[in-house]
Formats: sequence, structure tokens, C-alpha cells
Amino acid sequence: MTHPKVLVADKHTLVADALKELLDPDFEAVGSVSDGRALLRMAAALKPDVIILELNMPKLSGMEAGPELKKLLPRVKLVVLTDSDDAEFARAAVHGWASAYLLKASAPEELKKALQEVLKGGSYITPKVAQRIEDEFVRDPRPGRKRELTARQREVLRLLAEGKTMKETARALNVTPRTIAFHKYRIMEDFALGTNSDLVKFALKTHVIKPL
Repeated sequence: MTHPKVLVADKHTLVADALKELLDPDFEAVGSVSDGRALLRMAAALKPDVIILELNMPKLSGMEAGPELKKLLPRVKLVVLTDSDDAEFARAAVHGWASAYLLKASAPEELKKALQEVLKGGSYITPKVAQRIEDEFVRDPRPGRKRELTARQREVLRLLAEGKTMKETARALNVTPRTIAFHKYRIMEDFALGTNSDLVKFALKTHVIKPL
């Protein structure tokens, strides 16, 4: 009997190894990687059925790798397993490229349930995060509401579009890299931007930066 092939991406080797053991014997863990760039290379080589990935990875974050993986392997199922219960991150991931969003605090049985669900063509969001997304929708359900950049978003967009990393942008604005990541992915989700190149083009289009 052939088992679904799963690739694991987590910056912590111990976590990746634990996940691989957890998947046995219902799934075939074909490999693990610890950064986003390696994930793209390994995914292209192994062509797994499912990729379990965290958002906070070096070199290329999960939020950046996700859209690239869907372009590379349109049929692959992407399952986010993260510490972040932020509804904005979850909504951006699930609406953009992920089939499931779970927390690392989830029970092992929940992960297996999510994997089975996405392999059948469904989706899964861990209840705690799903409730937060629902609460946000109740507060502002207008599907056609106009999106505009806030003053802070314009600052973040300008610095990133000028080539600064998220850490450099965080230092310039005296905030944490996590805060910059939040603003970046909120901009990308609100304005349907899939890549860093799209982000730069958007900054030019909205006159946040001037062409060289």
C-alpha cells in the first residue's frame, strides 16, 4: 500500500524529527528541511503530496515560500504548523495558498485529522484560530470594503521596497521584526500581492517609492 508522501519544514531539527516519527506509519516522511530556500529545492526534487511547514523559517519565511510552492507544485497540499495564533497570518495563508493551519500546541491526532482532510480535497483550521477569524469577520463583514494603506504600512512598504530586510526595517522603525512581518503580510493579503517583486511594483504604483 502506498502512503502519502510528506515533506517537513521546520527550523528546529528536533521538531522536524518528532513530526516524521509522528507521521509513521500512516504517511511516508520523505525528508525534512530547516529553511525556506532548502524547502523549495527539496519540494521540486521530491514532489511530495503534502508539505508541513512553519511560518518562521530562515532565508525564506513560510509566508513567502507558500505562494512559491503552489506555483512550483500546484497540486501539493500545504499545511501550516506554527506557534502563531494570529488571525491575520492564518487568514492570509489559508486564503492565499495553505490547505490547513494548525498550532504546534495542537494534539497529534489533530494534525493527522488535518492531513487526512486536505488529502481528500478539504481544508482545516484549528478551532482556536478559526474562532478568531470568525470574530474579525463579524466585526467587519463588508466583502467590498475599500483597502487603503495606513501611515505605518506606508513606512514599512517604503523601507522593504527600498531593499531593506525585515530586521533592518524593524530597527529603523524601532519595532520588532515580528511587527514588520505582520504589516508586510497584511499588505500582501489586502492587496493580493504574491511575491516580494509584487510588493516593489505596488510601492511604485502607489507612489510610496519613486522609480530610479
